[in-house]
Amino acid sequence: MNYTAAFDVGMGKSYMVLYDEQACILQKWISHSKESFMQLKRLFDVHFYNEFDSLDIVFEATGVYSKPLERFFLTEGYRYSKFNPLEASFQAKTLRRNKNDKADAHSLAKSYMVNKTNFYKSSDKRYDELKQLSRYYSEIDEELSILRGRLHSCIQATFPELEQLFTTKSHLFLNIVQIYPHPQLILKDSKTIIKNKIIKHTQKNISSSRAQNKAKLLIEAAQNSYPAVDELHPVILQVQHYARRYQELMTQKDEITDLMYTLTKGLPEYAILLSFPGIGVNSAVRIVAELGDIRRFDNSKQINAFVGIDVRRYQSGKFQMRDKINKRGNKKLRKILYLVILNMIRNKSTEKNHIKEYYYKLKADPMNKCHKVAIIAAINKLLRTIFYLVKQDVLYDYEKAITH
Repeated sequence: MNYTAAFDVGMGKSYMVLYDEQACILQKWISHSKESFMQLKRLFDVHFYNEFDSLDIVFEATGVYSKPLERFFLTEGYRYSKFNPLEASFQAKTLRRNKNDKADAHSLAKSYMVNKTNFYKSSDKRYDELKQLSRYYSEIDEELSILRGRLHSCIQATFPELEQLFTTKSHLFLNIVQIYPHPQLILKDSKTIIKNKIIKHTQKNISSSRAQNKAKLLIEAAQNSYPAVDELHPVILQVQHYARRYQELMTQKDEITDLMYTLTKGLPEYAILLSFPGIGVNSAVRIVAELGDIRRFDNSKQINAFVGIDVRRYQSGKFQMRDKINKRGNKKLRKILYLVILNMIRNKSTEKNHIKEYYYKLKADPMNKCHKVAIIAAINKLLRTIFYLVKQDVLYDYEKAITH
């Protein structure tokens, strides 16, 4: 007999319903604890001890809340189907809708029994770890962006000339900001003291002559600067704190990148991505992290839907809406791929790239596509190419690419 177990997942617990081919035979709450999971295992073992019984498990992916349940199924070797929230919502819709945990579990089970879905294909755990690191990387990137704005606002009040003398993302700039956030502090020191402080607080080796030149520029800028606040104003503390925090985040970002590289370099698709002109180490690592195991997809259309570049069409009677992309997929991966295509376009290398050529073909007569449309089309072509190469386990070859 075929059984279906459906779980409505919540924080720390799930509501389970168990159906045979006719009706619900069991329903209960399951807490996400070792004891409850062992009880669930014994329950499954009692019901499905022979080869004539089969068990299908289905639940909705609810982020961190469903992770303990999924880990239990993977560890014990149970096959399961995992719905994303949008898919679960569509499948559970009825004319009269009751929204509660128990009703959701029953709806999920009944929907699955009518519309059988494919079982989840587990991948190497490195993909899950890479995705977590990629999201952490994005969080740090967002925090850095906020800090840049705050640091800029404060420096404009204390010593605006600093942003003209140094590259604002460099460690040298951030060190100088912490030592001399106000021009009055520079004027209190001699050129030699300033030079020595620059040498002492610079992580990379800096020559004495270069440090002296920077000291000279700082003194000249300080003599002509008229800041909005004096050197005792509280904003000085803010500037120093923001600069120090920015450096810490940059260091963390580098550490995450190194860890992601260590996890990715052993995966076959990493070398394939690097074989594309215009895709560097950082981009390759981020694509693998966000895309996961590409072999789990059956075709490139599924990848487009996952990324969110599949076309949404709407037509009713004589009304025809302009085609747009769905944007329901992975927005972080969509951004990475967008930047990858931009990098390919701007790349002045003599290496031939059929993705780049395709973009310019769409932009030229007679197609005359706008920039964004051509970019999305190029992303689509890139994903199809990556999917094919990974499936065949071969590196990118321009001559072969233009013949397919």
